[in-house]
Amino acid sequence: MTTNSELGSPIKVSVETFYVEAQSQPEKDKYVFAYTITIKNHSLCSAKLESRYWLITDANGKETEVEGEGVVGEQPTIRPGESYQYTSGAVLDTPVGTMEGYYLMRNEFGSEFKAPIKVFRLNRPDILH
Repeated sequence: MTTNSELGSPIKVSVETFYVEAQSQPEKDKYVFAYTITIKNHSLCSAKLESRYWLITDANGKETEVEGEGVVGEQPTIRPGESYQYTSGAVLDTPVGTMEGYYLMRNEFGSEFKAPIKVFRLNRPDILH
């Protein structure tokens, strides 16, 4: 498990990744990964997840940017001391890659801020230890 946090950020993001062998097709350069994200609000006010930004990089250096509203069709409001968790996925052309990005959050007073998601690795278990 990788924990992502930035000193002073009221939102802490942790990530757990999984290789989805049953949906992957290595012979066709299709590697499917799932990741579970936990977003914890350490601030004193509620924060709504407005949008997301991801930079996905495979082992060949191919970069894919993904932006959109919310996550998995939701724009959750996370109250102080509470967490929000979801699972999503990514498909790469290589058995190893990375993801990083941020969530654009809005607190209950209307101020926007970014909750950073530090780089984390996606890899087939037999590739890297």
